[in-house]
Amino acid sequence: MSSILKLIGREKELFYQDINNYENELKNIISSSTFLVIGGAGSIGQAVTKEIFKRNPKKLHVVDISENNMVELVRDIRSSLGYIDGDFQTFALDIGSIEYDAFIKNDGKYDYVLNLSALKHVRSEKDPFTLMRMIDVNIFNTDKTLLQAIENKTKKYFCVSTDKAANPVNMMGASKKIMEMFLMRRSLDIKISTARFANVAFSDGSLLHGFNQRIQKRQPIVAPNDIKRYFVTPKESGELCLMSCIFGENRDIFFPKLSEDLHLISFADIALKYLENLGYEPYLCKDENEAREKVKTLPDEGKWPCLFFKSDTTGEKDFEEFFTDNETLDMDKFKNLGVIKNDAKFDEILLDEFTQTIKKLKNDKAWAKDEIVKLFFKMIPDFGHKETGKYLDGKM
Repeated sequence: MSSILKLIGREKELFYQDINNYENELKNIISSSTFLVIGGAGSIGQAVTKEIFKRNPKKLHVVDISENNMVELVRDIRSSLGYIDGDFQTFALDIGSIEYDAFIKNDGKYDYVLNLSALKHVRSEKDPFTLMRMIDVNIFNTDKTLLQAIENKTKKYFCVSTDKAANPVNMMGASKKIMEMFLMRRSLDIKISTARFANVAFSDGSLLHGFNQRIQKRQPIVAPNDIKRYFVTPKESGELCLMSCIFGENRDIFFPKLSEDLHLISFADIALKYLENLGYEPYLCKDENEAREKVKTLPDEGKWPCLFFKSDTTGEKDFEEFFTDNETLDMDKFKNLGVIKNDAKFDEILLDEFTQTIKKLKNDKAWAKDEIVKLFFKMIPDFGHKETGKYLDGKM
């Protein structure tokens, strides 16, 4: 934990005081409750699962499509936390599947359902097919599991959102914004809450996680030098989700307050800190070819080739924000957690039209990206999407 904090330019954990203030209440509620964590083997899902597990729940079931990540989650929990008296089980299931529906039908009785499943990469919008899967996972699977939770009389449904849903500029952020609209509709029938938060440092598939892979594979470190982001640790991501799930009122969106403890840092700056932490001197290269060539010899000299560049790919936001000017905030209840307070505002006709349009495109098994982009603009009139024709998969 301390090494990750150091790499993202911080000295202390963000939510320590809030967790400490509410610890007894958290333990009492969790130890007497049952939980389903969907998407529980991803980086945030694993963090949330561990936060629940260590407070001794009566039942904790974890579902994820990744069999391998689920194995690692169990090994991690057994090696660090051990065992609980309650019912702890994991299930390698796709929540869009019939098998998952049978699983829910078999029991489905949970006090709290936490949905951490998502297609989170901006790069997932590069082609119309992956983009459609993003819509399925981020929007329709959420609505499906919401309806199942309502039917099973779940007390509370939590679903993770993203800072990129505030004034979205990419399809991923916009899909989460539309997901929030679906959440608001179902909030009339079940208590819901969510969270928007920053990049999770070294989470699976992230650029920082990629640094670890590049070192292991003896490859250059590559990062944009003009993009700054807020970062939370995996543990902090779990704490934020748990606090929103347990203490969020209906329709609340939790987010990290900006303070001296949470500040913007560029990916390039983290890369420099990362290499220095490993004992390497960063060596700046002029292009990809030089970086690939230099990595054959420089590491033996205690240096590591880096390539830093200005971002020009579709979907990158110039700055990060957790809320917009027209959202109502409660900044007093918690020390380092802000809360967006929402009324049940949604357009039923628009949501139904969105659902039917996507359903028709899928039934036809044919659609173009511009059809989906047009539909997103209809849902979010001030959507700031700009197509540059360049994507992250086109870079090293």
